[in-house]
Amino acid sequence: MPHDLALILALAVPFAAMVLVRVNAAMVFMSLCLGTVLVEYVAGQADDLFHAFMPHAGSVSTTTLSLMLLLAPAVLTSILTLFSVHGGAKFWLNFLPAAAASALAVLLAVPLLPGGLKNSFEAQSAWHIVSSSEALVIGMGGFMSLVFLWSQRRFFGGGDKHRR
Repeated sequence: MPHDLALILALAVPFAAMVLVRVNAAMVFMSLCLGTVLVEYVAGQADDLFHAFMPHAGSVSTTTLSLMLLLAPAVLTSILTLFSVHGGAKFWLNFLPAAAASALAVLLAVPLLPGGLKNSFEAQSAWHIVSSSEALVIGMGGFMSLVFLWSQRRFFGGGDKHRR
């Protein structure tokens, strides 16, 4: 189990960070989904796009650009939603999307890593457990993220306390 420490940390650190600083983990989960779409459709031309905006920049590897495209929306969303989860029930309900977002980030980032680093993660016994639960992470994470987002909805129209 000690050789699985890197993977366990890769799963636990983002989860703990999202929970402790009360980031809206459902939005982070959805941002990772956007990052996947960006990697799928933009990464191929990302080097040309990168040099169009920064012509004097050096060469950046496709792996680095893919990881940036994957993680940038989630990182920006995390920053923009710091301390946005209030209330006891919402705090506890945020645990499930946080776990799903953390697992999804690992599931999506590991295949994009350079060869040796990718192989070291995929050789760990915990990776087989995580990768075999990919459908569960995506399905339940998406559903729990929607439930969390729906719980954020404000109900105006009922009761006199919202009227002036």
